[in-house]
Amino acid sequence: MTVPLASHVSRVSTRSVDPADRIDFWEEYNRQALVGLTCSSYSPDGLLATQSNVRLGGLRLAEITGNEHVIQRTLRTCQDLPKDSVFVSLLTDGQAVFFHEGGCLTVRPGDVVLYDTRRSYLFGFPSAMRQLLVDIPREVFAERCASYDMAAPMLFGRGAMTSAMRSVLSDWIAGGGDPARTAAALPGADPASAEATVLDLVRTLAAPRLGGARPGDAAPSPAASARLAMARDHIDRHLSDPALSAERVAEAIGVSARQLSRVFRQTGVGPARHILDRRLDEAREQLADPGSRHLTVADIAHRWGFASQAHFTRVFRTRFDETPGETRPPRV
Repeated sequence: MTVPLASHVSRVSTRSVDPADRIDFWEEYNRQALVGLTCSSYSPDGLLATQSNVRLGGLRLAEITGNEHVIQRTLRTCQDLPKDSVFVSLLTDGQAVFFHEGGCLTVRPGDVVLYDTRRSYLFGFPSAMRQLLVDIPREVFAERCASYDMAAPMLFGRGAMTSAMRSVLSDWIAGGGDPARTAAALPGADPASAEATVLDLVRTLAAPRLGGARPGDAAPSPAASARLAMARDHIDRHLSDPALSAERVAEAIGVSARQLSRVFRQTGVGPARHILDRRLDEAREQLADPGSRHLTVADIAHRWGFASQAHFTRVFRTRFDETPGETRPPRV
């Protein structure tokens, strides 16, 4: 049932819909309110999902909850039901997998995924979930966030930026898009400032990985882009080597350490920080994998090139706002 609250708000739930009609109902609502997609339910109870949509300036915010299900935007759907936006999906509860043409992302609570609605994808939720989503029209994203197209989805782990985004989105959706109601939870809130805050947070996350692009910035040269790709590839293939360093990477791709720093300048993150971030990302993924339960935190830290468990724990907590032990799934 759809419940319009105002010209800028709508809420729906499949619970009052006949189970046989819930998938069609959900697909049709999303086609009109958000994006064209197909849906499959894997629960014996059928699809039990709710969605709230709120306008925020030129953006649309959505809060989506549901039981286990999969949504997919195929190449055919992209052609038949075009949508030219960048979606920012923040998973607050449950876990998910995000399949795209280049691979698969594992998404955990607090993670953010940025993806292009012009490209096909599949989002699978194996258990109960809650998701906060920002629909940013492409022209707004290019003007306010980053001017380069995304060749692939981007995953960001839980941290200060994603926590701040969750707070703003939750407060605005809880207020139903009404500044007066939202102000109770977010003092001084108004659509313009809230929209600017959301876009600033997205830009802070996305711009470094898209070449630090801002309106008017020159694109990196083909040679710089090629060296950056070579450097990242070398880093990914040697993450477990404790001796991996910016100097080793520079030597491997045939440039000086100073040249390597200039190559990485387009990302907004230096080569040493990139190495650390990639090690932390891989370590976190292994810690969250139930199949790695037999490994100790020290084992995983060593596996990803950390010589000291104490150092690993410290930088892990700083990056993800949780300890390695808190990342591990509960024993069953």
